[in-house]
Amino acid sequence: MGKGDDTRTAILDRGVRLATRVGLEGLTIGRLATELKLSKSGLFGHFRSKEALQIQVLDAAAERFVDEVVKPAVREPRGEPRVAALFDRWLAWTKSNSGPGGCLFVASAAELDDRPGPVRDRLVALQKGWLEMIAIIFRTGVTDGAFRPDLDPEDFAHDLYSVMLGFHHAARLLRDPRAEDRAHAAFGRLLSTARRPR
Repeated sequence: MGKGDDTRTAILDRGVRLATRVGLEGLTIGRLATELKLSKSGLFGHFRSKEALQIQVLDAAAERFVDEVVKPAVREPRGEPRVAALFDRWLAWTKSNSGPGGCLFVASAAELDDRPGPVRDRLVALQKGWLEMIAIIFRTGVTDGAFRPDLDPEDFAHDLYSVMLGFHHAARLLRDPRAEDRAHAAFGRLLSTARRPR
C-alpha cells in the first residue's frame, strides 16, 4: 500500500468515526477537513462530492466488517460452528466498532430509510448483501446436514438480523445491562429451532 492509499484509508477511518457521531447527512467534506485539519480543497480532490464521500465511508466500514466478522467466521467448520462464530464476531463488532452514535449501518438505516438517492441505494445494497451472506452460510449448514432442510435460509438470516438489531436497541438506547445476555439467549433459541433432529 502506497502513501496515497494510507492517507485515503486514514481519511476514511476518520470519516467512519465522524459519521457515527454526526450521521451520514452530517458528514461533509468541509466537516471532515476540519476534523482532520486538512484543506477542504485537498479533501475535495479525494472525493469530489459529499455523496461520494458518504458512499466511500459506507464501503470502508463494510470492508472492515468483512475483515473482522465475515472472513474469520467462514474459516470455522460449516454448520453450527460457523453460524455461532458469525454471531459472536458480529456481537463483538457491534460492541467494539460502534462509535458515539452506535453501529454506522444501523444508524444510517434509520437516517436514510425514507431518503432516496445513491447513498441510500448503496446502504441497501450492502445490507442486502449481508443478509444474503448469512443465508448462504446457513444454507451450507443445511447442505451438510446440520440444520433442518425445511427452513428457509432467508428467514433465518432475517431472524438473526432481528436479534442483532434488538441487541443494538437494547444496549444503545435502553442501556439494558442484560442486552448481551438477552441476545445470546435469543440466538440460542434460534439455533435450537434450526438444528436438524438427531
